Amino acid sequence: MQSAAFTLSSPSLPLPLLKPRQSPRFDPILLSASKRNDLSTSANVVSAPSWPRRSWSACSSASPLRPWACVPLLASESKPERFELRATSAESADEGEKSSSLSTTLVLGWLFALWFLFNIYFNIYNKQVLKVYPYPVTVTVFQFAVGTVLVILMWALNLYKRPKISGAQLAAIIPLAVVHTLGNLFTNMSLGKVAVSFTHTIKAMEPFFSVILSAMFLGEMPTLWVVASLLPIVGGVGLASMTEASFNWAGFWSAMASNLTNQSRNVLSKKVMVKKEESMDNITLFSIITIMSFILSAPVALFMEGIKFTPAYLQSAALNVKELCIRSLLAALCFHAYQQVSYMILQRVSPVTHSVGNCVKRVVVIVSSVLFFRTPVSPINSLGTGVALAGVFLYSRVKRIKPKVKTT
Repeated sequence: MQSAAFTLSSPSLPLPLLKPRQSPRFDPILLSASKRNDLSTSANVVSAPSWPRRSWSACSSASPLRPWACVPLLASESKPERFELRATSAESADEGEKSSSLSTTLVLGWLFALWFLFNIYFNIYNKQVLKVYPYPVTVTVFQFAVGTVLVILMWALNLYKRPKISGAQLAAIIPLAVVHTLGNLFTNMSLGKVAVSFTHTIKAMEPFFSVILSAMFLGEMPTLWVVASLLPIVGGVGLASMTEASFNWAGFWSAMASNLTNQSRNVLSKKVMVKKEESMDNITLFSIITIMSFILSAPVALFMEGIKFTPAYLQSAALNVKELCIRSLLAALCFHAYQQVSYMILQRVSPVTHSVGNCVKRVVVIVSSVLFFRTPVSPINSLGTGVALAGVFLYSRVKRIKPKVKTT
């Protein structure tokens, strides 16, 4: 028994159980680089320099007693973690898009509400001023002057970037400024002669002039659906005009001239194009047009109506100077504000959506003015106004229908 015990403890005999610890096949680097994970035979063991990829990060332990602790996870075991991370990032991206879409919708809703509100107050204050101060050219110049001051303050306080205007841009903007000035002047002339509701009923015929001018100068022939939508507009305006209590030809033709000049501005903006590298945004364009309109209309007011805005003249006309000045200022502020907001909306939505909003705005203005001024409206007059506005809405919808291209 002693001889057997001596034989087992003799160092001359090999100890096979200790060899696997010194064998290279248990090297954790080789284990992490092996694709087959075959640890049963030594034939598959390759020296470390022959492997192009190694997983050093998986072997953070230096203990020789736990070589299996640094063996990395299999690819099948790590997939759920990667899938979880990707799903989380996708969900967070969806939540970010939803919150961004919600905020954009809220901002757009506020802009539409402000557009309607400023337009209502402009028409009310403007009508009150023109009833006691029948000088529409002077009133128009004052509104452009207030807008010019606001634009200069906006640029001076860096609320909006001040543009650099080239000579080519000025040459292209001058015709737009001329028709913009005439459009607002004719609107004020009409508001001074007839009821606010009737003026805006006539101004519902803007699509009619837009179609005619686009066909004449741009070669854009209307589709059958567009022509059909114009019939209720023309018929409704005619029906409302025949039954309007405040009807007179001066107010009627002034509103018609306003339609013509406003739509001429839209056609000119397409006809007179500035180079793309020199183009400007809508707010900047409106700001420049406002300043140019003031410069163009001031001499005309002095020539046509003279100096009718001095305190001495206002007092001699038995007018409440303070009340007149306050309402004139409020009307001018609302005038500039609603046009500014209108251009801000136009930068965020398509022209068709803006046209639909303009139709809704006209309905709101007509209803609010009738309620505020207690304008007498007959059932036939209401029917004509409703038919005209329905035609405007139909026109804005059928404009989306594009004519089919004929294939040869």
